[in-house]
Formats: sequence, C-alpha cells, structure tokens
Amino acid sequence: MAKRKTKFVCGDCGYESAKWMGKCPGCNKWNTLVEELEIVGKPNRHTTFSGVAKTGSKPEKITAIQSQQEPRITTKLTELNRVLGGGIVAGSLVLIGGDPGIGKSTLLLQVSAQLAEKELPVLYISGEESTRQTKLRADRLGINSELLYVLSETNLLDIANHIEQVSPSLVVIDSIQTIYREEVTSAPGSVSQVRECTSELMRIAKTTGIPIFIVGHVTKEGAIAGPRLLEHMVDAVLYFEGERHHTYRILRGVKNRFGSTNEMGIFEMKEEGLREVLNPSEIFLEERSQGTAGSTVVASMEGTRPVLVEIQALISPSSFGNPRRMATGIDHNRVPLLMAVLEKRVGLMLQNQDAYIKVAGGVKLDEPAIDLAIAVSITSSFRDIPTRPDDIFIGEVGLTGEIRRVSRIEQRVQEAAKLGFKRVICPQNNLDGWTVPKDIQVIGVKTVQEALQLSVTR
Repeated sequence: MAKRKTKFVCGDCGYESAKWMGKCPGCNKWNTLVEELEIVGKPNRHTTFSGVAKTGSKPEKITAIQSQQEPRITTKLTELNRVLGGGIVAGSLVLIGGDPGIGKSTLLLQVSAQLAEKELPVLYISGEESTRQTKLRADRLGINSELLYVLSETNLLDIANHIEQVSPSLVVIDSIQTIYREEVTSAPGSVSQVRECTSELMRIAKTTGIPIFIVGHVTKEGAIAGPRLLEHMVDAVLYFEGERHHTYRILRGVKNRFGSTNEMGIFEMKEEGLREVLNPSEIFLEERSQGTAGSTVVASMEGTRPVLVEIQALISPSSFGNPRRMATGIDHNRVPLLMAVLEKRVGLMLQNQDAYIKVAGGVKLDEPAIDLAIAVSITSSFRDIPTRPDDIFIGEVGLTGEIRRVSRIEQRVQEAAKLGFKRVICPQNNLDGWTVPKDIQVIGVKTVQEALQLSVTR
C-alpha cells in the first residue's frame, strides 16, 4: 500500500522540508511553510536502475532536425498579438497575472469571443464564477457566439474530459488557484496543487496542440501567487498592469518563448470592454502642461514600438540634512547618479536639494536612453527655466558627462515628427547612416553641457 508522508512546502518558492521552519531557507521569508500530505507509492516496475522510466525518445543531431515556423492564431486585438509575438501559438501555455478587478477576465472573454466569431470553438472554464455570472459579463460586452462554450468546473479530470469532447481551438482557465487534482491531498491553491495542475495542463497543450490561457492571482507585492516554478513551466507570462481608478491598462510580457519580452500593449477600459490604444504617445502627452519648468519629453522604445512619454522633475530646497531622492516610473538609483554627474560636470549645487522624478501616465521606463531627458528636467526645475515645448531629448549620460549613442534612433525621430515636435536633441554619434524626416530638426550633442545650453538657457 502507498505510504502517507508529511512534508512542509514554501508557498512562495516551493522549497520542501521534512520539518517546519519559521524561515524558509530558499527565499528567506518568514512563516511561508505549509504542511502538506504526500502519497509515496511503490516504484514503477519499468524503471531502470537509476529510477528513470524508459521512453521511446532518442537523441537527435541538431542538424537533422527540421525547423518550421510555429503556426499562430491572430486576434482582432493587435496590441495582444504584438505582446505575444505575432499571435497565439498552437500548443502554448500562457499565464496572465494582475491585480483583482484589473480586467483579466474581461480581456480573455473578449479574445474568446473574437476567435469564436472566426468559427473557432473556444472553451472558457471559470472556477470562480458560475455560468450565469459569466453570461452577465458577456451580455455587458455584447458577446453572443454559438461556438463559445462556458464551463464552471474546478476538477482537473473533468476539465480534461470536456476538453477532449469539445476539441476547442483555445482553452481559458480562470483561475489556476481554483483547480485541483483528486490525487493530491492538499487544498486548491496550494503549492502542490498549482504545480501538478499546471504540469497536467502543459501536457494537454503540448499533446493536443490546443493553446491554453491560465489566470494567476497576484500577491500584495504584485508577483504571481504560488511558487516561482509556475512561471518557469509556462511558455509565456503576461502581466496586466494599471490603476483601477484610471481607464488605461498596460499588458506587458515578462517571458515569451515565441517572441520578445520587451513588448507592451495598451488598452483603455470602456463600459463595453477593453479597447486597444493604437497611438499611446498621444495619450501620455494629452495632459502635458505648456511652459512649465521641469517637464521634458523623451522617445522611449518599448520593444519594437517608440513611445513618447513626459518626464517631470521637482527640485526644491531640503529642510533636512539628508535630501530626499524619490522616483516613480524609473529606477530610483538612477536619480542620484545623474544628479552627481550634474554637480561634478555642470556645476549645479544639488546636494542640498530634494529631488522628485515622475514618469507621467504610469509607464515604467528602464532603458538608458532616458538619461538625457531626466538630466534636462532636473536642471530645468532647479533653474526654474522651462524647456521648449516642441523639444525631444534622447541619449544615455555617462559618468564623465558624455552623451552616448542609443539604438533605433530613426524610429524615435519619426514618432516625434508624427506628433508635431520640431527639434530632437540626441547623441552626435547617432546622426550618421539615416535620413532625417522633413519638418523636424535633429541636433547632435556630445556632452551634457551642450544639451543644457540648447535647452535650459534664457
């Protein structure tokens, strides 16, 4: 007979221990180990001496393997197609995480309806809502398709049977924390249940070629709940970000085996559902104040798309011995670094000034090409001199005050010209090898001093 064995599993990293410990050795977090029962059966008769079962697979030479393009299913949401790398790959397992009420279920229901309208059967499985609740949301979104099947089920075995009967082109699981396997004795949402259910869904996706979208809950810190191995098992991980009190949502890919992880899709939450934003630069700049010190615009690359974003800076005298350095939307360590460059290379006395930097619109920027815009906005606020409203600043700032070249300068300048900007200040080394668009002036600079003389002088 099978033996019952007790083990303790960390709910954050999946670390297993034979006894309970207050602090997890794997992730160094406190009170995360939960007791679970493990059924240990007899070893398989067909295993080898090392305990690994024999299979029919054999190693192949990589030169003998035929490469082919993965078939994709495109939706009407071009923003979603971009984040996924061109569409939904057959047999892929995609994990979508986000805060409660952010719009994950709405997005997946809209995608399911769009594929059903293409005469592709879709199975939408909800473990948190009844079929009537799902129908109410579908009525609000104006969804009424004969090929969209809705199921309220949490048993993984029953779900697998329904997938075999319907044979859909897409399966949506909402959410993975509510699904359970009868063989696993722990409660739904535990580490063992999430791991086993995800492994079984991965097997179904790979053997049948049916793409499966699963929804994952998030913790207070914003990470997907459960062990990190959940993100390692799936093919793609998408985060749905945004404030519930604002209408704009950002879909960002943090892992994608079939595409880039730098892509970003922007949606607007409407009463009839999510509507994609095709030109996010206009959205981020529509409320920009004209003639205000401390405001600059930068052309940042989000994957293959250039996005114009406003960077705001507020420099004020400090009342304490240690000035504050706060940043929203960028790495907070970048602010004191750039302020030190401005002090040493330009001569600004910023050591007794509080600095507050913000990226307007709730966007997070992490590329080095935004350094020059941050430095100009800090100088503009410190000197209380506004920059020209039709200027764009692009460039990486080195510790010696030099402006270093950036990538994809042509796409950035074209996006600036499309929105009516008249002047681009960029690195001198980026001026060769491409044609400047009409009605826009591109000025190359080598140092921070040159950029500030062009922008923050009376």
